[in-house]
Amino acid sequence: MAAPRCGALRVWVWGSGQGVGGLLCLVSKPFCTAAAASKPLDAQRLAERLRAQKQEQKAKKVLTNPVQRRVQELVRFTQQLQRVHPNVLAKALSRGIVHQDKDLVVINKPYGLPVHGGPGVQLCISDVLPILAKMLHGHKAEPLHLCHRLDKETTGVMVLAREKEVAHQVQELFRTRQVAKKYWAITVHVPVPSAGVVDIPIIEKEVPGQQQHHKMTLSPSYRMDNGEMVRVRTSRKARVAVTQYQVLSSTVSSALLELQPVTGVKHQLRVHLSFGLDCPILGDHKYSDWSRLAPQKLSVGTLRKLGLPQSKARHIPLHLHARQLILPALGSRKEELSLVCRLPRYFAHSLSRLGLKLPSQEPNRDDKAGPLGAQ
Repeated sequence: MAAPRCGALRVWVWGSGQGVGGLLCLVSKPFCTAAAASKPLDAQRLAERLRAQKQEQKAKKVLTNPVQRRVQELVRFTQQLQRVHPNVLAKALSRGIVHQDKDLVVINKPYGLPVHGGPGVQLCISDVLPILAKMLHGHKAEPLHLCHRLDKETTGVMVLAREKEVAHQVQELFRTRQVAKKYWAITVHVPVPSAGVVDIPIIEKEVPGQQQHHKMTLSPSYRMDNGEMVRVRTSRKARVAVTQYQVLSSTVSSALLELQPVTGVKHQLRVHLSFGLDCPILGDHKYSDWSRLAPQKLSVGTLRKLGLPQSKARHIPLHLHARQLILPALGSRKEELSLVCRLPRYFAHSLSRLGLKLPSQEPNRDDKAGPLGAQ
């Protein structure tokens, strides 16, 4: 008499996916005869059963909340940026070109894409500049050159140069503060007054605690002493940092700000808003609290408007967008060049959910954006 046998029946299951269309997945269905039903599972069969159950749960799980769906899409999107082939990334960047001429190529930098390599970075913008140059100007084209940088989480205008000499000229314009820069940010509080200048030096310090890490923070030149403002000696490592700001739209608990950094210190806008004005940028999980690294704590009202629980707040992206650069005349160009990037989709959606209004001349978002613009 043959011994009872156990195995796994593999079937293809069509279920509803979270993207476009359905999800076709391979599911392992354990089966066995009655005589072997009570036989303990070995490690391989147990692993197959658990894997099958997990796949079934994924196939059945459908998020009905559009905001949570959008958050999950953004998380997947930023993860995929590190996994795509360099040619795919270069092609996507080429579809987001804002301006190009014989000297410059200007792209709309997507969210979550680092400019330079570093620990844990598998792919960055500088890696694909040779490929992007060949796509735009032919196989004999020299690699494009970075003229400045944006943080990984910041979106918007990024200037590239076709030749190294032009890149040096543009870098000098940035260094000598001849480039006008305008950023848009959503903050979780409203600054008082509604327009002003934050002129407080910034320094990098180590944050004490269980997790040793460094942050940029304020290093004021003055302090209050018995109601009087007294000048104090600042650290030699502190750097001058000046930011102009203006409220474009506001509600009781949030605001859309236009920011014009006069200087270019690392994380300047984030530090000035959070520690200088007590108005951290929405999605700034690093600078919303000085003493710890944790997801940004949002009010009940803000969470309700965004349609998210606090447990999902860690997935909210940084709402900081480099909206406009104005370059002075350079080389053969005899007039200034204004470069404007439209808001990414997630930014525009957050404005709508929070009840914030755009200036009348600004379109909601760029409907023509490619895969990297579908943020």
